[in-house]
Amino acid sequence: MQDKQTLVTPLFLLLLLFFILFSSLNVSLAGVEEKSGGKSIAGKNPFSPKAHLMRYWNKEIRNDFEKPAFLFSKATPLTAVDSASFAKLATENSLSTHLSEFCSSANLLCLPDLAPSLEKHDKDVSFTAYVNKNFTNYGTDRLNGFDSFKNYSIGENIPVDSFRRYSRDSTDHGDKFNNYASDGNVIDQSFNTYGTEAVSGTGDFKRYADSVNVPHLRFNSYSDASNGRVQSFTAYSENANAGDQSFTSYSKNGNGAQNGFTNYGKSANVVGSGFTGYGQEANADTTRFKNYGNDQNNPQNHFKSYGDGGNGGIQSFTSYREQANVGDDSFQSYAKNSNGVEVNFVNYGKSFNEGTDKFAGYGQGATGPSVGFKIYGVNNTFKDYAKDGVSFARYTNVSSTSSSDKLSTMAASGSLVKKWVEPGKFFRESMLKKGVVMPMPDIRDRMPKRSFLPRSILSKLPFSTSKISDLKRIFHAGDNSTMEKMMLDALEECERAPSRGETKRCVGSMEDMIDFATSVLGRNVVVRTTENVNGSKKNILIGNVKGINGGDITQSVSCHQSLFPYLLYYCHSVPKVRVYQADLLDPNSKAKINHGVAICHLDTSAWSPTHGSFLALGSGPGRIEVCHWIFENDMTWTIAD
Repeated sequence: MQDKQTLVTPLFLLLLLFFILFSSLNVSLAGVEEKSGGKSIAGKNPFSPKAHLMRYWNKEIRNDFEKPAFLFSKATPLTAVDSASFAKLATENSLSTHLSEFCSSANLLCLPDLAPSLEKHDKDVSFTAYVNKNFTNYGTDRLNGFDSFKNYSIGENIPVDSFRRYSRDSTDHGDKFNNYASDGNVIDQSFNTYGTEAVSGTGDFKRYADSVNVPHLRFNSYSDASNGRVQSFTAYSENANAGDQSFTSYSKNGNGAQNGFTNYGKSANVVGSGFTGYGQEANADTTRFKNYGNDQNNPQNHFKSYGDGGNGGIQSFTSYREQANVGDDSFQSYAKNSNGVEVNFVNYGKSFNEGTDKFAGYGQGATGPSVGFKIYGVNNTFKDYAKDGVSFARYTNVSSTSSSDKLSTMAASGSLVKKWVEPGKFFRESMLKKGVVMPMPDIRDRMPKRSFLPRSILSKLPFSTSKISDLKRIFHAGDNSTMEKMMLDALEECERAPSRGETKRCVGSMEDMIDFATSVLGRNVVVRTTENVNGSKKNILIGNVKGINGGDITQSVSCHQSLFPYLLYYCHSVPKVRVYQADLLDPNSKAKINHGVAICHLDTSAWSPTHGSFLALGSGPGRIEVCHWIFENDMTWTIAD
């Protein structure tokens, strides 16, 4: 009996000690939660990633300021068990086999695996409110009929739709895409061998991908070898932001195809289109580009082997890229080796700030080409261009007016600026005064919702362009997919050499962000962001204004979101800035509606002359300071006052 008691007592004491330690940790964490405005920042489990993060913050940040609840809300939601499990899978290079569970548990952005193919249908169908569907062999061999896609994938976040071999070998079958994927975020649609060898019929894309963020649209072998099929793109990708469209082997070997691009990419921001092998060896095809790329900011369009080997086709570019801001178009081997092709450029490239056009091998080897340039823009390069059959009427010479003078003139008139730069997105430091009424841009976060990864997992994942194949395998990204492009864009920006005076780092964990901020500013730091999105797209009244560091020039680390599967921030410190915080009021009621944080860049000498701030405010690099608000979910770190 005594021996038994001797054994039980140490075990009891050990359990009691563990209970006391566990309770102590819980009490400590609960106290932190109360100190952070009552919001739950760390979980009750002391071994969870959030609890570890709280301890890391307390160790690295040396002040008693309130913990930033908005930042801690972005911490990983993984439990201690899940974090350990996924870290083990990452170590074993087998995360890809559990991607669905990983993405769901860690709150990541992963493209869905498409639903089973919708292969067969025996009557006309109207698709409404669909998303993430795989239309493979849909409409194949259809005779007559009409399918309608109306309000398809509207307002979705990362909709992925695949149209493979859609309407192939059909006869007189019509497809209508009306209001398709409008107001979406990072939309991904692919049309592979769409309408191949179809006879007659129509494909009508109206208000397709309107007002979307980062579209990635691919038309591969679209309408190849078709006979008399009509495709029209009206109001396609209007008001879009970034992204690209590719047309590969479009209408190749076709006969009598009719293609119209009207208001394509109008008022979009940095959208690119690639036409490769478009209309190649086609017979009597007609393609009209009307108001294509108009009012765009820096459109990038490339035509490679367009109409190569074609016979008797007509291509017209009317008011193409008119009133755009710069832009870059290249025509390589356009209409090369063709017969009797007619090409007309009317009001082409009348950009307000000149872009660049390159024509290499244009019309070379063609028989009887008719190429006319009427009121064609400036700053163009013609290399190995066919000398016969080409006419230039009112071709604009390069203007002697400097870019900065044009920017100032256009900004002063205000007639074009609003098309590319939202009012209030950039402003002068003098506007940050009590009593000033000014427009507030839309500061809402348009990025998909994601969370940081814990460092224990992040450190085991590849992160470089040289490891893109590994990243594609982990996140199930196909070749030339939206996911691949999204990751490459972010990686290339992270690997870009810093600009003059800039210190930069991309961070995918909160620990890494803390480390970078403290390495630049020291440990007595505070992080700020604009309190909410109230006042967006409206006029606001500036209330009380406070300059950080007494309003003097200070150091700061600003962090901006990048698009990546997990929450990734591009953090950087640039020289000569002033940081302000201000009460934002309703101009009518004078009630406080927001508390804004703004940063003013005093040295803009390294900025591009075509930067949106100079477009909006006039002037040019190094001649003015430029201020902007910190948008939702972005932030700036400074030394604590």
